[in-house]
Amino acid sequence: MTSFEALDLFSGSGNISYEFASRGCPVVHAIEIDPRHVSFIRSTAEKLGLCQIRVIRDDVFHFLSICKQQYDVIFADPPYDMTYIEKIPDLLFEQKLLKPDGTLILEHSRRNDFSGHKYMLDFRRYGNVHFSFFKCQI
Repeated sequence: MTSFEALDLFSGSGNISYEFASRGCPVVHAIEIDPRHVSFIRSTAEKLGLCQIRVIRDDVFHFLSICKQQYDVIFADPPYDMTYIEKIPDLLFEQKLLKPDGTLILEHSRRNDFSGHKYMLDFRRYGNVHFSFFKCQI
């Protein structure tokens, strides 16, 4: 996994970032706007010795507009009541933030249906939590 890079959008408490790092991912960027969450992720990553996690305090949509890096996996867990959830996959693909064989995992509520999206790969439901998987199939 030497070149594997992950992006955790709307990081919250950082659980997904910790998972990526604990499984050997050498580069994890966690994007979170809430300063309390940013501080928590940083201190927890330090306590756990997960130095590969870089926490960036920023609005996700601003970060995406300036990001020039590509990732193998992007995990996005936006607030379920967010207005623009349906735009996230298109934005990520337009910005070319996934590496050619990269995967986007989007967590969302049942109100969102991405089954018609051209890059939709798979869908999983665990109780009230829904995950849509996307892959650019060139």
